[in-house]
Amino acid sequence: MDPLVTVRGLTKIYRVDGQQTPALRDVDLDITPGEFTAIAGPSGSGKSTLLHLIGGLDHPTAGEVWLQGQRIDRLDHNALAQLRLQNFGFVFQAYNLIPVFTVLENAAFVLELRGLPRQQREARARRALADLGIGALAARRPNQLSGGEQQRVAVARALAAEPKLILADEPTANLDGVTGLALIDEMRRLNREQGTTFVIATHDPRLLERVRRTVYLEDGRIAGA
Repeated sequence: MDPLVTVRGLTKIYRVDGQQTPALRDVDLDITPGEFTAIAGPSGSGKSTLLHLIGGLDHPTAGEVWLQGQRIDRLDHNALAQLRLQNFGFVFQAYNLIPVFTVLENAAFVLELRGLPRQQREARARRALADLGIGALAARRPNQLSGGEQQRVAVARALAAEPKLILADEPTANLDGVTGLALIDEMRRLNREQGTTFVIATHDPRLLERVRRTVYLEDGRIAGA
C-alpha cells in the first residue's frame, strides 16, 4: 500500500536566546492509510514537533514532508492552510473549542470553514457526536462540559470533517483513568470500523498497549518502530 504520509530527513532546530536547540534530527517515517499509530518517547523527545511538521503547523529546518505524493513543506501559507483544512484533523490536549459556540457548532466548525451548507455540516457533526456517545450534549457550550466531554467534542470536530489523517497530541493527558480509557476505545473503534488513520503523540501506557504500531523518539531521533 502506498504511504499516506512520507517524511524524509526531517530536522527541526529552534533558536532560543541565541542558542540552537534541535527538536528533531534526520527523521524518516512512513504512515500508511488506516494506521493506528503512537509516537512515544520522554518529554522533550520531539513528539509534538513531529506531529506539527506532519500536519503543516510548522516548517522544518531541513527535510521533506509528503502527503500522497504531494510535497507539503514547500507550500506557501495559503496553500498550506487549504491543505490542512481539506486533509487533516487535529486534536490537542487543550481542546481548542470555541467558548461561544455550542457543541454542535464546534463539531461542525471545520465544515463551515469549507463552505458546506448548514444542513449538511450539522448532519455530519451530529453523526460524529453520536459516534462518540455525546449526541445529547449538542446544545451545550464548552463551559458546561467535563474535560472528557470536551475532548470528545474535539475528536468529533476532527471526525466530522472526514480527514485523511487525524493527528492527536496527548489526547488523554488531562483525563481521568476511566474517561481516558473510554476515549481510547472510541478512537480504536472508529479506526477499525471507519478506517480513520490516527497518529497520536502520547506517553499514556494505556494507549500504548492498544495501538497497532509505536514509533519511539529519543533526543529527536527515531529509536525504534
